[in-house]
Amino acid sequence: MSKRTPHSFPVELSVVIPLLNEAESLPELTAWIRRVLKEHGLSYEIILIDDGSTDNSWDVIEDIADTEPYVRGIRFNRNYGKSAALDTGFKAAQGRVVCTMDADLQDSPEELPELYRLITEEKYDLVSGWKKKRFDPLSKTIPTKLFNGVTRKLSGIQLHDFNCGLKAYDHRVVKSIEVYGEMHRYIPVIAKWAGFRRIGEKVVQHQERKYGTTKFGLERFVYGFLDLLSITFVSRFRQRPMHFFGTMGTLSFLLGAVITLWLVGEKLWLAAHDKAWLVAHGLRTRDVTDQPLFFLALVAVVVGVQLFLTGFLAEMVTLTGRKKNQYLVRDSIN
Repeated sequence: MSKRTPHSFPVELSVVIPLLNEAESLPELTAWIRRVLKEHGLSYEIILIDDGSTDNSWDVIEDIADTEPYVRGIRFNRNYGKSAALDTGFKAAQGRVVCTMDADLQDSPEELPELYRLITEEKYDLVSGWKKKRFDPLSKTIPTKLFNGVTRKLSGIQLHDFNCGLKAYDHRVVKSIEVYGEMHRYIPVIAKWAGFRRIGEKVVQHQERKYGTTKFGLERFVYGFLDLLSITFVSRFRQRPMHFFGTMGTLSFLLGAVITLWLVGEKLWLAAHDKAWLVAHGLRTRDVTDQPLFFLALVAVVVGVQLFLTGFLAEMVTLTGRKKNQYLVRDSIN
């Protein structure tokens, strides 16, 4: 493990960069960030999160960190995913403003000073990049547009590009939220539900990939949709799960009870008339249990009770609290 004396200067900007097998791009990327931020007189740190790379990315990070005091590195013992890398980077960041970007050189460091200004001067809580002009194939851009449209509709946040890796955050945001699973796509949604509602957007440059290949496939959009449903539900009901399960349980129980009472009432009403009257009016008596509707009502009652029990259990879990994520860090450079 490499050791480093703590920064002796206040950090204005932390740049958090998750990476997986990006050894070729790291020297050029860190040099570019250094040049841009020094030109604008910003004190900064670069935190490189090696998410279980199988190439020599960590060796490159160590080489850079040996000569550059502003570079910090964290290496996971295995691949946990981008959300885990960002969450760990957020916890380690010391800056007044925290920016995230990808390591593949498709995000331009030239955008960082303006993103910093939007947070510090325009007082945004979060600013998301918008890759208005993209260099990706149609197989990626078309699903992305659909994904962004659905997310805007469900979240009420009017961003064009939720999945853009280039974002800027007030430090309060990254210290107040937790990112897990595949939730990195929905950090603006998580931030909004945490009470940070000044969310802006900036058109940013998107550059062609210079080294390596993309690490993401079309399956990410399927997972992304499921994650959106999850974060929408959790954000709204995690502190009051009985409001959801109790409401659904009440409706299901009442529906089953009303149907059952109606069937029993119909049976009693028909039983009060003689057989000749029933025949004359084309009616006949049937046992309640002979009707399929009775079993549907019974299912509705049982489901209603189960939803109530689920709500009570969820309330108990909420009170005890959820265990924080623990990621196994193999090496770090501080």
